[in-house]
Amino acid sequence: MNERKQIKAVGMLSGGLDSTLAVRVMLEQGIQVTALHFRTGFSYPRRDRETGAPLPSDAERAAEMLGVPLEIIEVPEDYIPVVLHPRFGYGSGMNPCVDCRIFLLRQAKAWMETHGHHFVLTGEVAGQRPKSQMRPTLKTVERESGLEGYLLRPLSARLLEPTIPEQRGWVDRGRLYAIEGRGRKEQIALAAEFGITGYAQPSGGCCYLIHQTYSRRLRDFLDREGEEALNAAQAQLLAVGRHLRLESGRKVIVGRHERENDYLESCDMPGVLLATPDHPGPVTLVPGEPTREEIEQAARFTAGYSDGQDEPAVRVEVRRGGGPVEVITVKPLPREEAQALMV
Repeated sequence: MNERKQIKAVGMLSGGLDSTLAVRVMLEQGIQVTALHFRTGFSYPRRDRETGAPLPSDAERAAEMLGVPLEIIEVPEDYIPVVLHPRFGYGSGMNPCVDCRIFLLRQAKAWMETHGHHFVLTGEVAGQRPKSQMRPTLKTVERESGLEGYLLRPLSARLLEPTIPEQRGWVDRGRLYAIEGRGRKEQIALAAEFGITGYAQPSGGCCYLIHQTYSRRLRDFLDREGEEALNAAQAQLLAVGRHLRLESGRKVIVGRHERENDYLESCDMPGVLLATPDHPGPVTLVPGEPTREEIEQAARFTAGYSDGQDEPAVRVEVRRGGGPVEVITVKPLPREEAQALMV
């Protein structure tokens, strides 16, 4: 028992039900767990619905509930090549789920070795996701990550080959589980047994790359700007606002609500900012160095999405960097015309 208490595991913690349960199962066996959560730059941050203030992430909430230390590791720039050139292809959007798992587990392996931990555990369930969690793929991920024998999936372990932690008696295989498939009844029942409540709903919805709109914008960006232009700031910007392309090819980004307006004003992306001083409305960002004609077109979009959309003419402020504010007057563009230019 004393030797078992000295065993230390790295737990991949998203904050969802499965990863939370996997860590708890290990804690029940006296394993010391350090949770890792990787921020790739392609996921939605949690914010207060009323104020827009940042909230603790699902992983932070889960770690606090479980009473385990959490290491949050930023990997956005290193993750971009995974998105651009996935060896195992994409899912329904531009989500490279298999390559993503391999990449993150390689990071976890490096952390494990550096910090003297013994194995890595995840909340993966055999057969839960059609591309990334079928049994052959689970084996591929284990091999390609360099964790053969040292990757434990406690929720499905009894359906898989025994790992080294099980073989060496660090972990009692008989107290692991044989959960399989896309249903969640067994996990929900197990959470009730452990008294785990308030967990994030199981979904891939937090990942930008799963969503068709984001994927379409990313493909458009890569086609127009090129792979070398994609960085963490651009990846985040693709998730904000309405994206339109002028006939010239210039991108225009129109905020949809106050939080997005604040983001567009503060993101430090080189370009021109537009707003309607006389009417509540969006902040619009035109990245780069737009021409006068492009600015005027973007100003019409801005006016068309403001409360002055039905006015014959609307004043629009134009700001370039820290320079003086210029005011131009334009005719609002009908929204249906703007929608035809949506990316």
